[in-house]
Amino acid sequence: MKNATLPLLLTSLLTAPVFAQTGPPAGAPAAGQRPAGAPAGAAAKPILPSAPKGTGRLEGTVLDATTKKPVEFATVTLLPLSGNTPVDGGVCDERGRFALRGLAAGEFRLQISFVGYATQTRNVTVNSGLTTVGTVQLASSAQNLGEVKVTGERDVIETKPDRIVYNAEKDLTNSGGTAADVLRKVPLVNVDPDGNVELRGTSNVRVLINNKPSGIVASSVADAMKQIPADQIKSVEVITTPSAKYDAEGTGGIINIILKKNSLEGVNGSVGLAAGTRSSNGNGTLNYRKGKVGLSSSVSGFGFYSPNRNDLVRYLKTPGGERESLRQEGDGNTLGGGGFGRFGLDYDPAQYHNLTLGLQGSMFRNSGNYDQYNNVLLPAATSFTRDTDRRFRTQSYDLSGAYTRTFEQKRREWSVLAQHTRNRNVQAYYLDQFAGRSEENQAKTYREESDNLARNLETTLQTDYAHPFSETALLETGAKAILRRVSSDYDVFTSPFGSSNIDPVYDASRSNLFDYNQDVLSGYGTYGFSASKKVSFKLGARVENTRISGSFQQQEQDNSSVSQNYTNLLPNLSMSFQPNNPKKPGQTLRLAYSRRIQRPQIFFLNPFVNASDSLNISYGEPELRPELTDSYELNYTTFIKGSVLNMSAYARRTGNAIESVRFIDRNGVNNQTFRNIGRNATFGVSLFTSVKPVPKWDVSGNVNVYYVSLESPALTFEEGSITTSAYSNSGVMYNLNLNSSYKFEKGLSVQFFGGLNSPRIQLQGSQRAWTFYSLGLRKTMLKEKADLTLNADNFLQATRNLSSTLDTDQFRQVSNNYIYLRGVRLAFNYRFGKTTTQPQKRRRSIQNDDTKQGEGNGQGQQ
Repeated sequence: MKNATLPLLLTSLLTAPVFAQTGPPAGAPAAGQRPAGAPAGAAAKPILPSAPKGTGRLEGTVLDATTKKPVEFATVTLLPLSGNTPVDGGVCDERGRFALRGLAAGEFRLQISFVGYATQTRNVTVNSGLTTVGTVQLASSAQNLGEVKVTGERDVIETKPDRIVYNAEKDLTNSGGTAADVLRKVPLVNVDPDGNVELRGTSNVRVLINNKPSGIVASSVADAMKQIPADQIKSVEVITTPSAKYDAEGTGGIINIILKKNSLEGVNGSVGLAAGTRSSNGNGTLNYRKGKVGLSSSVSGFGFYSPNRNDLVRYLKTPGGERESLRQEGDGNTLGGGGFGRFGLDYDPAQYHNLTLGLQGSMFRNSGNYDQYNNVLLPAATSFTRDTDRRFRTQSYDLSGAYTRTFEQKRREWSVLAQHTRNRNVQAYYLDQFAGRSEENQAKTYREESDNLARNLETTLQTDYAHPFSETALLETGAKAILRRVSSDYDVFTSPFGSSNIDPVYDASRSNLFDYNQDVLSGYGTYGFSASKKVSFKLGARVENTRISGSFQQQEQDNSSVSQNYTNLLPNLSMSFQPNNPKKPGQTLRLAYSRRIQRPQIFFLNPFVNASDSLNISYGEPELRPELTDSYELNYTTFIKGSVLNMSAYARRTGNAIESVRFIDRNGVNNQTFRNIGRNATFGVSLFTSVKPVPKWDVSGNVNVYYVSLESPALTFEEGSITTSAYSNSGVMYNLNLNSSYKFEKGLSVQFFGGLNSPRIQLQGSQRAWTFYSLGLRKTMLKEKADLTLNADNFLQATRNLSSTLDTDQFRQVSNNYIYLRGVRLAFNYRFGKTTTQPQKRRRSIQNDDTKQGEGNGQGQQ
């Protein structure tokens, strides 16, 4: 079938065989021009003279000798044993693969070259069938011209057919920071001053680590990003419209953090130390590889300090107009720290067989003291102060293993994977209440203690198979089971008001044990094919069955248990068009649609009431149902004189959307919880570009503008006693950032990064805009084995006011939250060990990305 031979990816036209010919085929670039899809600097495809044809095939892969990454668009030329007239040739695809067909049997010279690499030539003997060259490793070329060094290296930002890649290891301002600092610089990603992560304006995004879920993000993405040192992050991938082979994560997409892994022969590693005004950390790696066995390990520790203060004014809406009902003022300090470690083993028992085993664990602690003065004006005038000690601790581990079977046939692969994840965290607070403003030796009027022990156990089994029917047609299928066991054991202890000498006693009415089980069984299939040389498709669908059961130890109310069972069919489609215009090489137009589901995580489900602030409490809703989202995207990418331009228009429509809602109860307390509201729609455009005005100067920037519309029906709370009106809110939001770096002589570099976020529109209010920026200076020393980096963040102002306004039919509330963001840090990194290179095999890993992530900084529902 002619229409079934089709390239699946942006560079698929480049993988087609190049037959001997007297001139270029129809649609091929003319002499001296780059192939379609190649960036500036890629070699042109040679025009070949007439040569004898045969049945021989020659295949191989080209990798960077240092990074082990594919060398995309490398030029492959087949020469006779004597003479320099090409017999055949072509270019590599995005995976560094090449294939020459229709060759006559005989002996030849194979020459491989690319800008920034030393050309490599080797003798090959072509048979009448398949001849495999194997892996060819190109070494970066470096020529000393006085004090000028020319090397080939990857850009900080790369665009792929289905994702954007941010190469964090190339960004010097990351040194000594955390994963949160890295994510702030990733195109399309937003991180607010509290550390909450958004993708194209939505927090409904799944964060993976090395293509896998991790217990480190089970309780809070914001806390998890503080635990991973930036120096251990290799790159970050952003996938806005995942295919069916990914779990059916919705709305925003996937953020995949790739940690560094050294695959070089021998013993090698690194050590790093950073000291700063807001945080300090140390990290180290140690790796060993010999023959078929490879070991990798890393460990890090960190500490941070965070002062803060806030104030709040609330106005009740009465028939006579707004009346001020509450004023709050508070300040405090938070100290925290922890560690993160990884160990990996991979073993190649035989050709086409690979076994991997991985273990990673984390520990995180923070504690803080917070004093808050409360002046209550309505319904009855009173004032009091609460002195609260908050403590949070969590630990997690991930154990995973995989077997991968590859074949002589390229892209054919079968894998079996398993993973077990455990997260355990305890959130506790201890408070003393005083009448009026607290003073030294003042008598306590009330005491309260609470602790919430949350556990999250997750076991995953997965198998995947990929089968190519031709060079351009690929079928991918798989099945998966995710078994989650979640619990929250929360206890509250209180003392009678006015009895300062009585220890708090167990309060059964506010304590309970919540058990929640969720099993997800799924299967998928995707098929990629080409309709022509310019148009390719990828069709897929995923079926997921979800079974949920939840119960409380103390069944005080009817229907207090949770039971759900539903099945969803989730299709997706993408179409790529390559104009193949010789004047604009690398143009790609991509249209994608996907339907996704997002199940609420325990952060949204946990009914534990956090009442450390008795006038503003928060809790989850166990009966939340999943969100369903339809996502549409039109994406255009082109290369213009060494610059990259990526433009997207997108739309998301979410039904049954999970949103935060607030209401005032009969006691005048502000309740924050969650509900499935009616509709959430987003329509936006984004623009990313990367340019190089001069060889040593890199500039990249991102702009994202979108319109959001939120609608909710009337909601009822507290067994029908409280009813709120229907709500709607809409408006335009935007965010932009700029990243610029310049390399001076003698290993000195400087970099600036900054960004702006517009006010945030919420269902019942808004949050003010915020800005951020950083400046870094790096010096490379000790024969390029060490770096000394000085970074300054938000140095012109000590704090940022993350103020917000809530406006409901019951009340209006204005709050100011002053977060300390000014920071200076000095970081030193040293790399050691002698290395020789060794090619890598294809490896697979578990990918769980099917649940709606929690928000916030670890306080509230865990």
